[in-house]
Amino acid sequence: MSLMKKYRTIFTHLTGFGCMVILFASCSNTKNLGPGQNLFVGAKEKIKSTDRLPSSKRKDLQSQMASLVRPEPNASILGVRFKLTVFNMFKEPKKKKGLVYWLKYKVGEPPVLASNSVLEKNRLVLQSHLENEGFFRDSVVMDTSVKNKKLSVTYTALVDTQYRINHVSYPNDSGIIAKNIQQYATGKKYVLLRPNNPYSLDVIKDERTRIDARLKDKGFYYFSPDYLLARTDSTIGNHKVDIDMKLKPETPAMAKLPYYINNVYVFADYDINADTARRKAKLFEGYHIIDPNNKYNPKIFSRTLVFKRGDLYNRTDHNLSLNRLITLGIYKFVKVRFEPARDSVQKLNAFYYLTPTNTKSIRFEVSGLTKSNNATGGEFSANWRHRNLFKGAELLTIAANFGFQTQISSGYNVNTLSYGLEADLYVPRIIAPFRLNTSSAYVPQTKFGASYKFYNRTTLYTLRSIGASYGYIWKDGVKNEHEFTLININAVKPANFTDSFKALIDTNLTVRRSVEKQFIIGSIYNYNYNSQAQANTKRNNFYFNGNIDLSGNLLGLATGANINEGDKKKILGQEFTQYVKLEGDFRHYLRLGKYNSFNTRLDAGVAVAYGNDTLVPFIKEFFAGGVSDLRGFRARTLVGAYYAGNPREKLIYDQPGDVKLLLTAEYRAKLFSILRYALFADAGNVWTLKYDTSRPGSKFYSSQFLNQIAVDAGIGLRADISILIVRLDVAFPLRLPYNLPSGEKYKIDFGDSEWRKNNIVWNLAIGYPF
Repeated sequence: MSLMKKYRTIFTHLTGFGCMVILFASCSNTKNLGPGQNLFVGAKEKIKSTDRLPSSKRKDLQSQMASLVRPEPNASILGVRFKLTVFNMFKEPKKKKGLVYWLKYKVGEPPVLASNSVLEKNRLVLQSHLENEGFFRDSVVMDTSVKNKKLSVTYTALVDTQYRINHVSYPNDSGIIAKNIQQYATGKKYVLLRPNNPYSLDVIKDERTRIDARLKDKGFYYFSPDYLLARTDSTIGNHKVDIDMKLKPETPAMAKLPYYINNVYVFADYDINADTARRKAKLFEGYHIIDPNNKYNPKIFSRTLVFKRGDLYNRTDHNLSLNRLITLGIYKFVKVRFEPARDSVQKLNAFYYLTPTNTKSIRFEVSGLTKSNNATGGEFSANWRHRNLFKGAELLTIAANFGFQTQISSGYNVNTLSYGLEADLYVPRIIAPFRLNTSSAYVPQTKFGASYKFYNRTTLYTLRSIGASYGYIWKDGVKNEHEFTLININAVKPANFTDSFKALIDTNLTVRRSVEKQFIIGSIYNYNYNSQAQANTKRNNFYFNGNIDLSGNLLGLATGANINEGDKKKILGQEFTQYVKLEGDFRHYLRLGKYNSFNTRLDAGVAVAYGNDTLVPFIKEFFAGGVSDLRGFRARTLVGAYYAGNPREKLIYDQPGDVKLLLTAEYRAKLFSILRYALFADAGNVWTLKYDTSRPGSKFYSSQFLNQIAVDAGIGLRADISILIVRLDVAFPLRLPYNLPSGEKYKIDFGDSEWRKNNIVWNLAIGYPF
């Protein structure tokens, strides 16, 4: 039997088996239902209009109606209710534990039964919703259908012309609050209720909330949107309504007056048993600080709090102060209370109750790893934190780590021993001779850093790295963050080369570059935008990370560095590197459902050496392949059209490049319970800017790079256990980037065991790839 006939036979049997499973599942869905019980299989929503209803409005109404119908039917895939089938497979367990109980109630789900009372309630809810949308005196008709103990329902909305707003009036008396409402109601830019707009109860509620927010920013602390009453008159004819927005008669007098800040009390070390006596307060720059143990420098509060004595109360500053206190990182609970001042009219005393988090903490971590380049190992780390080092909310972090890794490939056995120490100090203000424009909603930080790292590749060499940095972190808003490292220093010193490794680097330029002595001194600017940093249900979300990395630029200008004209220039006896590196990572997340999304990514970058260098430092280069890159290729093995060899036959060293391009598309969906699946494809590569004699085909040419794009595809399984996501992706090449005949470039042969060994790549990782 030919291979094609063999596959066809297998496919026929699988198809037949699949049909039998679907038939069994369909029959088993209703077998346990009692007399008079029907399985609810879904609802349809229809719109019948006597007027011309735009198709977009019709679809919108149908979507709104569908979202209101309850309950949701049992989940199905291609019409088969697998979860219900699993539920029906098992008898009721005697105990609420064990495998049977878990399969029946955790993997499976009970049948969703139809109830006449619930269906009628749905009809009334839908009719009420249509009236709230301006379809007055219209109706919803319900029609049910039962077949083989399966019930479906159709709701048909019979609608006429939607009512529109004719005129809107607001309070017009001489009171101060009426004048403020009139001011906010006449501004054309933000008003929600406008003549000729469709009537909507939700919009009326939003307008009340908008007016309340504006009043809160003008001192009306005790006002509430519930004090506004909207009277609607739909009898004026021509499908028009008049809306009269009034203050309710029972609105209290306090709600009609603006209030000012009197005294501000800060309980800096508060807990439920704390003494809240105000007599112990110390006055500092207008703030009454209650801190009996002098745990905090009072300057924290004068820098962080926005309200001052005599300020007009406003909700924006209220929330701003709370947000700034939280972002200090020294408090786990922050609460504020306002009460009328006893000795003053229209004044509020503010009380801030600040509950500290643990000042010191230590965390230990043990991790294991396995990589697609046959490297396995583990790491132990200890992280210590002090959140109030100098009593000014300064954060000091010290991290120590120790790791071991072994890599076995084609007879080579390379062990790597590493350890390191890293310290960072974050000061909650900008320490600089210049001014940075930062958002007042977030406390900016000055960051000082220092690090030491040691690597010992036992059969090859040792490497020491020392780093130091000084810079700033600030935010424009919850979605935007900037990090500007003004001074970034990194010195790398290799040593203890073995004789075999010396012989290798004499013949392999790429390996030699990976262990070159480096002295980097420069600046780095990073900008990050993430629309998902603020929880939302938008269909489209975006992420962007841009990075500018500069080294030796000012030193190059000062020393006149030009390697083409002579020796490399030095600073403090060290040759310094000079380069510019730019990278942008753009991502789009398209929400298709609660658990379904289609996500794309474009990552591009370029690194250019000049002045004092001809090549970019190895540690600043780009790489292609790996668990979050081109998943159908081994980690860091691609560069242009150069073929580094088969990693199953020999040890492949990292292949750096100066230009990077990566495009990824991934569809994500729920499988069941905590399991998710993904279908993905990756395309991209890295290239060098200069010709590399040891890696022919690696150089970037605008006329050739498209033919050197590597493409892969695969499927992934993810376990989402809330605190982390464990990911397993399997991928294979669709298109090889090497200079091969077209037949070899696109070769896919799952029937060939050798092809499978060389091309199917398994990737195990924590978190999503992007």
